[in-house]
Amino acid sequence: MIQSTLIGNQEQVCPYCHSGTGEEVDWSRGDTRRQTGSGTERYLTVTIEPLPPVVVGETVTLKCNFKTDGRLREIVWYRVTDGGTIKQKIFTYDAMFNTNYSHMEDYRRREDLVYQSTVRLPEVRISDNGPYECHVGIYDRATREKVVLASGNVFLTVMSPPNNISVVAENTPAPFSRYQAQNFTLVCTAKGGKPAPSVYFKRDGELIEVISYSQPSSGEQQGGASAGFRGARPLISRDLDETKMQRSLSLLDPESRSARLYTEGPQRVHTQGQQASEPSPATEVIPETVVSREFPRWVHSTDPLYYFSHTHIPQSDGSVVVQARLTWTLNPQLDNDALFSCEVKHPALSMPMQTEVTLAAPKGPKLFMTPSRAKVGDTVRITVQGFQNEVFPEPLFTWTRVGGRLLDGSSEREGKELILERVPAELNGSMYRCTAQNPLGSTDTHTRLIVFENPSMMKNTQSQNNAAFHKDVLGLLTWMLLVVTVTVELT
Repeated sequence: MIQSTLIGNQEQVCPYCHSGTGEEVDWSRGDTRRQTGSGTERYLTVTIEPLPPVVVGETVTLKCNFKTDGRLREIVWYRVTDGGTIKQKIFTYDAMFNTNYSHMEDYRRREDLVYQSTVRLPEVRISDNGPYECHVGIYDRATREKVVLASGNVFLTVMSPPNNISVVAENTPAPFSRYQAQNFTLVCTAKGGKPAPSVYFKRDGELIEVISYSQPSSGEQQGGASAGFRGARPLISRDLDETKMQRSLSLLDPESRSARLYTEGPQRVHTQGQQASEPSPATEVIPETVVSREFPRWVHSTDPLYYFSHTHIPQSDGSVVVQARLTWTLNPQLDNDALFSCEVKHPALSMPMQTEVTLAAPKGPKLFMTPSRAKVGDTVRITVQGFQNEVFPEPLFTWTRVGGRLLDGSSEREGKELILERVPAELNGSMYRCTAQNPLGSTDTHTRLIVFENPSMMKNTQSQNNAAFHKDVLGLLTWMLLVVTVTVELT
């Protein structure tokens, strides 16, 4: 409880208050004082009980309790800003005229004076957070031209629960790596919380044990630094293939301990191994749509280490954006179809907020071609309309032509759609491959382009041929007529 008591006439002039009636206003916020002139004691005591934290949208009542043996002049509530340098009036009760009025026109009179010394703030906001002061003024006994003032203060703490949480995969879309392990990072973002919420991850409903680390600076990340990372545990062999074993053992140091967490950023490069399995155009017997999937077979740890970091980003409205990162060495064989959830705890929430994602490699892209009956000269679009499953993270799409280059001469194209402009008749029967991949796996889907004759183009071509034929015949007849004319003249 905070209180201010005034007794006597040892006062100071209030630098920011006046009664509005021309009286001289004095104030005090300290010890008891006694009157030395008339010998009669007078007192003014102001007390304000501390407020518990409140949640945005709730109604807050500010109570200003005072005791005095003098005559009340006014009660003024202030909001203190800028570290106490600015005091803004929010409400005044004028005892002389028994009236009260708000000084916050921008708030559309949000404050309601419940009693003479009590103010209610309905639907508080984050911007209402901060200190408040109640100033009580009484008439001086010796003269009504002086107003004696005492005050109390209280701090209003306004909490705001997070209003949005999301989970994304960092550095995506990214290709699938068949021959080298790669790091994988989930980023959970919680927005709108005040104070900052606590964020943690679960896998398949169980809390993940993590190793906390300080996130490296941008310069260290570019240099591939792994400060704060501890060595991973030894890998466990799950494959007896000597080639794959050698590749896996290359991840270990000479003491058979695993290397540090892989910190090389994913690159959009495609290994030559992807082209090795392409069927020969001369011998292929591929149906209209073929789906294939590939998974790596290198050695993995069955008990990976998870590394956790988080950052707090203050916002202009007083809330804090929290970004939490969970990083580990991905094992597509074990992590495929794993359920990861991000949970957020906050004192303004009765239960944690949660969002979840299921890691999944793409399966069977569904391709849609327009127009469905392509003719010579048409612009053909082949689009990925979806998958047989929910895919996370976002896949990378690559288009190639089996046995040749694309229509524009390029070897491959990236994107969710392949556009072939003004297709010629020579592309009839050509096969196109769509490779959809994310760090958990890769799948290929083939579709064949059938190009039909274009009657309108044939009609135009025929008209052009007929015109050329008539022109040739006319020229021949003209030449023959000239020869006959010359012959007659000579005769």
